[in-house]
Amino acid sequence: MKEIEIKNRTSLAVSKRVKKLRDEISRLRFLYHVKNSPNVTDDIYESLTRELHILESKYPEFADPNSLVHRVAGEPLPMFKKVRHEVRMLSMNDVFSQGEALDWEKRILKILGSLTSLTYFCELKLDGLSASLIYKDGIFVEGSTRGDGFIGEDVTMNLKMIGTIPLKLKMPYPAYLEVRGEVVMPKRVWTSLNKIQEKEGKPMFANTRNAAAGSLRQLDSQIVKDRKLDFFAWDIAQIGVNNEELKIKNHSEKHELLRKLGFQIAPYEKEAKSFKEIFSFIEEIGKIRPSLPYGTDGVVVSVDDLNLQERLGIVGKAPRYMIAYKYEAERATTIVLDISVNVGRTGVLTPVAHFNPTLVAGSTVSKATLHNIDQINRLDLRIGDTVVIQKAGDVIPEVVEVLTNMRTGKEKKFEMPRVCPVCNSKIERKVGIGESPMSDGLAPLLPRPRTSRRGAFSDSSRVLHSVAYYCTNKFCPARSRRGMQHFVNIFEIYEIGPKILDRLKDEGLISDSADLFTLEKSDLSGLERFGEKSAFNIISSISSHKKVPFWRFIYALGIIHVGEQTARDLANHFGSLDKLIKANKETINGLDNIGPVVSKSIYEYFQNQTNLNFINKLVKNGVSIFHEKIKNLKFSGSTFVLTGTLNTMDRNDAKKKIIENGGTVSSSVSIKTSFVLVGDNPGSKYIDAKKLGVKTISEEEFLKML
Repeated sequence: MKEIEIKNRTSLAVSKRVKKLRDEISRLRFLYHVKNSPNVTDDIYESLTRELHILESKYPEFADPNSLVHRVAGEPLPMFKKVRHEVRMLSMNDVFSQGEALDWEKRILKILGSLTSLTYFCELKLDGLSASLIYKDGIFVEGSTRGDGFIGEDVTMNLKMIGTIPLKLKMPYPAYLEVRGEVVMPKRVWTSLNKIQEKEGKPMFANTRNAAAGSLRQLDSQIVKDRKLDFFAWDIAQIGVNNEELKIKNHSEKHELLRKLGFQIAPYEKEAKSFKEIFSFIEEIGKIRPSLPYGTDGVVVSVDDLNLQERLGIVGKAPRYMIAYKYEAERATTIVLDISVNVGRTGVLTPVAHFNPTLVAGSTVSKATLHNIDQINRLDLRIGDTVVIQKAGDVIPEVVEVLTNMRTGKEKKFEMPRVCPVCNSKIERKVGIGESPMSDGLAPLLPRPRTSRRGAFSDSSRVLHSVAYYCTNKFCPARSRRGMQHFVNIFEIYEIGPKILDRLKDEGLISDSADLFTLEKSDLSGLERFGEKSAFNIISSISSHKKVPFWRFIYALGIIHVGEQTARDLANHFGSLDKLIKANKETINGLDNIGPVVSKSIYEYFQNQTNLNFINKLVKNGVSIFHEKIKNLKFSGSTFVLTGTLNTMDRNDAKKKIIENGGTVSSSVSIKTSFVLVGDNPGSKYIDAKKLGVKTISEEEFLKML
């Protein structure tokens, strides 16, 4: 009897101690992560947590499955389940200047009425992976990634490993809650992780965003726990209290409620009643951004009033009521150690700067394109120079400035080689129109036009005006390999990459792209590291792409200066391969949007017997051409030029719709242009159209025409 009494007293004491520990740990966690004001050291917090873990292990009857100490990793998953979002997870439109932000306000006031009084809410745009958390009766029950906005992946167990995600909400909590937020990796954790990766000979993470995304999508939740990720809540997607919607009037009120429920909110936020206040906040954050413990690439600005948000609605994947103001690319200095030259598929030579691995905008880079000799001359760049590099759109490295004051006198001027660095053949210098290196497989190195940040850049297969250097050897190995890769990409034979092409050439199975169509499964399955399945996939892909549209066939040939639109123009005009081959220079030059340089290149290509032999070989090996049927010819005979930013679609979508309806798209305005489609912030093409008297149409008028 006495033993039972002692046991009961012990149980009561343990129960009280466990509750006390749980409450105190929860309070400290709230102070640290939500209030941002820790009042004890990490050692004390960890000591209390350790004691609670020991007591719950020793006395399982007092254990709580939602306790902070029970973030225990489960068995590794074979794969992630798909989860459908009840409320779509949206993206944001980016702006890169005060002018673009003011234009956004003009657009929304046009919808709401110019006399509408607006209050804005500004918050940090953290660099991580968006996630959705579902709570029922205060308990975290499901978490998923954004995915495509409609369907994500169930990463509940992994999210439970993140200490800043409450497993149980603070009282009083709603019956149902869906929280949206960002999973991020602190900079210090990313640095430590990369040191471990390097030591173990594993690939390093380019930036904190990649590290966070790669960590959250691990099938083993123990790895996620070890990676020490963080979570910052930034929105409430759904909320219910006793099955009735809780009325929240402003976005800022959502943040206050999230804090009360126990969520960590990103530091630094501001309600603003004018753009002067918004820009002041953006400027303040810009100054402290490098010292923040988390990666952040901008500030999110939204209309605070939720009723006004509903009136503004959504366009495409992004809400009208919200923008992300992106900071200019981060810059760093480094020393150019050398300049090498790459040879593209058409023989064009592109100089590339090499430097010591340099950290810029959250990742390490060691080379950057210099585009052409014109760019080198403009920069007055020399080997050994100290240069300023930046990552365009925080992704692609480029050299933007030379610090001439840092010169020692030992720097060397760079000259383009006189012979091809690959085959030692003669180099030819051409002045005028030069091929865009972006069609040369160098896209990862090149800064795209600024509008590409919105996904609306011009046809990258068009040409640049510059001095270009070419290898004169049409059989140069570099030209052949890259030309073949261009060919299979345009034919959409995506099973074949550069390494497979090299292997097939090394094994003597192919000498050019036409030989691909003679391959059989037995040719591949016997090769080392080529299994039955991979051989079957490759042969099936080749076989299913033997029949191609005429324009795609022309584009795949790799004719200098011929991009997708020019290929479409040629296909639409000539209608057959035989007519195109027999066309004279004057006929080709007479086509809209094709000038003398381009027509000369096309004519000379078909005068070359080697090229004709290749075309005949393709046909002999089973490649056939068909003409795409255009259902609606409402734009037949019309040439469009696009300028400015469109609101309901990006320029690539508009271009596609024009082509589908029988029209053509040109990169420049001429007297032959039918329409100039004008979006927001139009460029010089709009002025050219006015000067030439070419009809300009708005996006609304264009949609009506469709």
